[in-house]
Amino acid sequence: MSRPNTLGALKKSGYRPRSIKEELRSNLITKLRSGEPLFEGIYGFEHTVIPDLERAILSRHNMLLLGLRGQAKTRIARRMVELLDEYIPVVAGSELNDDPMDPISRYAKDLIAEKGDDTPIEWLHRNDRFTEKLATPDVSVADLIGDVDPIRAATLKVPYSDERVIHFGLIPRSHRCIFVINELPDLQARIQVALFNMLQEGDIQIRGFRVRMPLDITFVFTANPEDYTNRGAIITPLKDRIESQILTHYPKDLETSRRITRQEARTHPDQEALVKLGGIAEELVEAIAMEARKSEYVDQKSGVSARMTITALENLVSAAERRALRHGESLTWVRMSDFWGVIPSITGKVELVYEGEQEGPFIVALNLIGKAVRNRFPSYFPAPESGRKPLGKGREEGADIPADYASVVDWFNSGHQLDLLYDLPETEYRKALDKVTGLSDLVSNYYPQVSPDEHYFLMEFVLHGLAEYSRLNKQILQHATVFGDLLSAMFQSDDSEDWEEEDEDDDF
Repeated sequence: MSRPNTLGALKKSGYRPRSIKEELRSNLITKLRSGEPLFEGIYGFEHTVIPDLERAILSRHNMLLLGLRGQAKTRIARRMVELLDEYIPVVAGSELNDDPMDPISRYAKDLIAEKGDDTPIEWLHRNDRFTEKLATPDVSVADLIGDVDPIRAATLKVPYSDERVIHFGLIPRSHRCIFVINELPDLQARIQVALFNMLQEGDIQIRGFRVRMPLDITFVFTANPEDYTNRGAIITPLKDRIESQILTHYPKDLETSRRITRQEARTHPDQEALVKLGGIAEELVEAIAMEARKSEYVDQKSGVSARMTITALENLVSAAERRALRHGESLTWVRMSDFWGVIPSITGKVELVYEGEQEGPFIVALNLIGKAVRNRFPSYFPAPESGRKPLGKGREEGADIPADYASVVDWFNSGHQLDLLYDLPETEYRKALDKVTGLSDLVSNYYPQVSPDEHYFLMEFVLHGLAEYSRLNKQILQHATVFGDLLSAMFQSDDSEDWEEEDEDDDF
């Protein structure tokens, strides 16, 4: 569709200017009435954050998204662009995106006065109507609002009292746009004060110039509650001027968390062709984060970002890929032992309290993985400490639960030990698991229809589950996981019981 390219043609088209808040409100109303999906790709907020956001837009509010790290605050702000008109007209050459029918800058007003209906018009796409600024302590008023430009004054040969010497900052240049300030508490208090007029009266003041510019901007701020005590604060008068404060949160269920991770994880097509990822492994990745969000070792005020599960899934796949590449395998299935590769994603994404620092990030990571296994194990097999039935697929309701954990445990009690090296070739991996009496039969009894690849994953999963329920002893070494008899392990000396005491001195 052709668009008017002059002011006169724009007038004849019937165009009427409207504020960005009216624009957002009108387009939201249209989408709500049509049932068109809103904020696609944002999961877990359907009944909490999204309704609050819609109410704020309908009320034509500026808003503050308040929540811990990794709660999609910035992504939500960016998706608001979808509620803007696809294109809007602007005066050609205007640095402030002047509306041809309602100009605010000296440049646009002078151009329209000179050329009238022949004033050239440009069209601005909605993707260009979003400005984002990360608040840092070094941000200045000049960065956000503007300052006098001596070079411009010299070039134009005008005195500093002339309005044309003003160099506008990010906010005036975002006229008729969505302007986002991330991590608002990091902005110095005196800079926050400079935002008062723009939020309340919608105008700007620069270096004492008596210039009134009724800026048309929708402000979206993001903040982390932790910042209020650790790094800075949003000053009370500024909070008072932000009409809607919307609280974000982490996913409340495992399936939503898993959906987010799968959407955001950046796995290479070659990895997807080489590595098969089972549902249990994906669930364990999410369960690790959920355990971290309630762990006594992790600082809950800091939160556990969704980025932890995203990078953990990427590392899990890469661990399996690395193993397959080393042995020239054309296809592999993720193993429980590949979770060794997830540890760097955990240690770099959690803030520890004093007790956690005493344990050390590596031990805390192992602890979280172990608790995740213990938490998910009863969903697929009966908990060794109880007689209840598993919730997983593959077994009919009411069927008897076999008592064959005993045969697995007895095999270890008879003096056997299983060393599962992290980089075992597939044939040797399966041969090692097949040595454990009753283990394969146990998995087949509950999941007779699964593929051989998943069958062996479940066999290893059972061993980890039994260890987490204190039916087997498990030692985590740098190159392998060792399963053995729990009773005999209790009589071992303390210096050979744990990873950190057995191998730390030798390997680090």
